[in-house]
Amino acid sequence: MSLSSHLQELKRKHASLSQAVEAAQRAPSTDGLQVAEMKKQKLRLKEEIARLSSGATLH
Repeated sequence: MSLSSHLQELKRKHASLSQAVEAAQRAPSTDGLQVAEMKKQKLRLKEEIARLSSGATLH
């Protein structure tokens, strides 16, 4: 898998998680811990995207 396709996949997962977090926050019966875990996953993806993006511009 090339770096650009890997970055695109990470961005797709980040967007999907973002939508899931928004939907979960609108639902009255959502578990707060579940939302927090999704936000952590989203942050990890964002950090990985930033790390790979900055590394890609150095080469």
